[in-house]
Amino acid sequence: MSNINVIEDFLRYVKIDTQSDDTTGASPSTAKQHDLASLLEKELIEIGASDVFYDKEHCYVYASIPSNTGANTPAIGFVSHMDTSDEVSGKDVNPRIVENYDGKDIVLSKDGSVVLSPSDFPELKNHIGEDLIVTDGTTLLGADDKAGIAEIMTMAKTLLSDPSIKHGDIKIAFTPDEEIGEGTAYFDIDRFGAKYAYTVDGGKLGELEYENFNAAEGVIKVQGRSVHPGDAKNKMVNASLICYEFQSLLPAFQNPMYTEGREGFFHLTEINGGCESATASYIIRDHDEKLFETKKQLFKDAAEFLNKKYGEGTVTVEVRDQYYNMIEKIKPHMHLIDNAKKVMTDLGITPIDNPIRGGTDGAALSYKGLPCPNLCTGGYNYHGKYEYASVQEMKQVVKILLGIVDAYKE
Repeated sequence: MSNINVIEDFLRYVKIDTQSDDTTGASPSTAKQHDLASLLEKELIEIGASDVFYDKEHCYVYASIPSNTGANTPAIGFVSHMDTSDEVSGKDVNPRIVENYDGKDIVLSKDGSVVLSPSDFPELKNHIGEDLIVTDGTTLLGADDKAGIAEIMTMAKTLLSDPSIKHGDIKIAFTPDEEIGEGTAYFDIDRFGAKYAYTVDGGKLGELEYENFNAAEGVIKVQGRSVHPGDAKNKMVNASLICYEFQSLLPAFQNPMYTEGREGFFHLTEINGGCESATASYIIRDHDEKLFETKKQLFKDAAEFLNKKYGEGTVTVEVRDQYYNMIEKIKPHMHLIDNAKKVMTDLGITPIDNPIRGGTDGAALSYKGLPCPNLCTGGYNYHGKYEYASVQEMKQVVKILLGIVDAYKE
């Protein structure tokens, strides 16, 4: 099984700026995501994919590789997202390959101030002897999720260039705006046409993710009363201080700084305002459905307590569910997990059951009727300038995808 140009394609894709932006209210949230979408459409047509469709309004790309077995097997799909995080710039990405990594510090920036070090990222030691793709210390890399795109495209090129490889119907989709939680907002499941699918959007080689957070967004708005501080006694109501008081009512150690694995949290993402008014935004997460509901209720109870203390209407609260734990939708279709694990094991890769401390397009798709666990990509340290990808692991991921294709050929 060939790894046609997976690294060459990846290095080309990461140089296209596709950062999403959750403030625009548009779909896609940034027009520049079309730059990659249009390129992928062109490349899919050039390699001979069928039913290539580019949704130019919402920036989705779909394609098919028809079965060459004649067997009536369910279509299997692969999905990756085109956008990158807006936490660190994705413009003018300048990747380089550190060959035969020696386990020491990698100086990323020209001035030596940004260093990818195993003292900060101990997992680097697991890559000694591998070739690592890194940034120049000024941008993120974009392996999340352009590694997944390159791996799917390489899989497609391999199948289409070698008719002797037998396979069932294969479906491909590339989505926008995953990083802002809108990746499936306009996803056309009927057009996609797969019965089952995998997102290729994970990290470490071997990761197989079919359990993720239940997620909600919480916002409190506080109405205070501004009075000159020289004459404020028993008159002033400081909205910002009430925001801090609200935070103090939440469990101190149910915070991302103190949690791991399946432990949930309340995460204060933003606070704005002054004495007269203030707003605080949170994300609320838990893998367990009952604990998730308890957290949301506690969030509302904290607001109610403050309203009793300061007067009704001082604090208004909104809680909006964002996505749910996909495991409930994967359980009836565990062949997706069993087949992926077998493929990995046959390749000498240890499968890693890893509960996602976040969400993927796959979680939303699973709840829309398309069971869709998540596969690894070989990328690490996503959303920052210390992001890197392993050349050897990316090539192994291509083999995993081709192995899964083989598992569903008949």
